Amino acid sequence: MATTCCSSPPRTCRRSSGRGKLSTHVDLRDSAGRDTLASLLRSADVFVQGYRPGGLAELGFGPEDAAKIRPGIVYVSLSAYGHEGPWRGRRGFDSLVQTASGFNHAEAQAAGSDKPHPLPMQVLDHATGYFMAFGAMTALARRVREGGSWHVRVSLAQTGHWVRNLGRIENGLSCPDPKLDDVRDLLDEASSGFGRLTFVRHAAKLSETPPHWSRPSVPLGTHPPVWPT
Repeated sequence: MATTCCSSPPRTCRRSSGRGKLSTHVDLRDSAGRDTLASLLRSADVFVQGYRPGGLAELGFGPEDAAKIRPGIVYVSLSAYGHEGPWRGRRGFDSLVQTASGFNHAEAQAAGSDKPHPLPMQVLDHATGYFMAFGAMTALARRVREGGSWHVRVSLAQTGHWVRNLGRIENGLSCPDPKLDDVRDLLDEASSGFGRLTFVRHAAKLSETPPHWSRPSVPLGTHPPVWPT
């Protein structure tokens, strides 16, 4: 099992990425909330958090704290600008890190514009999420072989550096963005806690056990902070 945490309710919810998940809210500024998260952590294999370096440690849930509460935990940390260097303590999200990494300037150059151009997707969020999942699985495999607790550290800025080093396609902006009808065969529709939701279909294709999400996306705080039985 895995647990994620937050210390205050976010203002937005990624409706399309909440499928299959339980959604709860625990306030770590409150002693009861900290006790609740510690109880969840004792039964977890993976703990994922996306606060600035040191942010959760101030509340008693840094990687060393988590390893004491749950020996053998795989602790995955996501930050905006990395865990070292002068910007380590800065908060940030995909669009800000895109700007700081030079993506918007490069897109403007490609478009022949003197104004910054954002990428048409949150590429750092998506790519970093894959790195986090890969890191967690690698750490779980090493735990089986070597034992111990593990800390996986990933940052949006490092992902941006990797993506930019892949190079650029000549005249890449000459390819138009796909329209809804162009990708309709890749979409599904289902009821959710937000109403009817259109989303990208599961990428896996298995003949005997077709992949699916048993839980729809729901607003934050829909479920109680307990593991399902």
